[in-house]
Amino acid sequence: MYLKKIKLTNFKNYEAQTVDFSEKVNCVVGLNGMGKTNLLDAVYYLCMCKSHFGVRDSYLKKHETAFFRLEGQFKKARKTYKIVAKVIPKEKKVMELNAVAYDRLAEHIGQFPVVMITPFDSELALEGSEVRRKFLDNTLSQIDSDYLNALIQYNRLLKQRNATLKKFAETRKIDEGLLVIFDEQMDVPAQLIYQKRKAFSEQFIPIFQEFYKIISNGQETVNYTYRSHLNEGEFLPLLKENRPKDLILQRSTVGIHKDDLTFKIEKFPLKKFASQGQTKSFILALKLAQYELLRSKKNIAPILLLDDIFDKLDKQRVTQLLELLFAKDFGQIFFTDTHKNRLSDILTKLDTDFKRFIINFGEVQIT
Repeated sequence: MYLKKIKLTNFKNYEAQTVDFSEKVNCVVGLNGMGKTNLLDAVYYLCMCKSHFGVRDSYLKKHETAFFRLEGQFKKARKTYKIVAKVIPKEKKVMELNAVAYDRLAEHIGQFPVVMITPFDSELALEGSEVRRKFLDNTLSQIDSDYLNALIQYNRLLKQRNATLKKFAETRKIDEGLLVIFDEQMDVPAQLIYQKRKAFSEQFIPIFQEFYKIISNGQETVNYTYRSHLNEGEFLPLLKENRPKDLILQRSTVGIHKDDLTFKIEKFPLKKFASQGQTKSFILALKLAQYELLRSKKNIAPILLLDDIFDKLDKQRVTQLLELLFAKDFGQIFFTDTHKNRLSDILTKLDTDFKRFIINFGEVQIT
């Protein structure tokens, strides 16, 4: 699978731009602020119906415009697919597959799998549990539509439950029967999400460890643990036990929305004991393992978006990374870099065909 062509209209700093890509390697170069990352984010949006960076659609349109539109021509299993995103902020988003609009955006997720690696991925190791849950959800949602549907249902009910808890505090009237109804509705999706996250972790850990071993030349061992309240007991009894606390704090304090991954290096917490280089290698291994698992489950190579990899790795490690990618026959890859020739020089030495694009204030030039 690969993206043959993209058209951007009023997306971030792009007014009107059409770009034809290589089906293998694409190097996007330019100074900071020119639109390199924006181009990769447009590719991601066509695959996932949203920005990789969690930015609201209203902030994705070009300044002083009313809408943005993205169009991509994908090749998959010898067939051509036209994906169009039509977005007018505060109105219903429209995603089309071959000129037919999806009834639900969730139907599109996983059809064109994608993995994006950026300098901001360090948040996986350094920030709170929400970032790591998003990593789980991003991966599993592309693999399993049942998981995605359960996640949407659970999050909707959780939002309603939390709003109800706040209303109880405001009115000073408590209806525990209403909370019981929410709890019973949340039970089935919560159990499904928990079981699939648990199974995912068991499959994912050896793939992740193998990538880390390659990247670090086997210098240390790494691992992680999947933490969940449901490891400790059944969902409904946990909610009942913590209901008094929920009423006081006006939010749901237990459930799969509190799940986390505990990262370790040599059996010690990654956040406290890893060097900067070890942390970067750890995160890169996570992302490459995500790619590998998606490829094995979907039976197609996802699109791989590597944003500013020299911020994460030195030139020698980048060369090792590229050798690893090409040795494993990754699919279509996009790189960005601030140096005009740095990536090109490495790829030329590796005897790899590629296309290079220079970005200048939202204008794309092929060289």
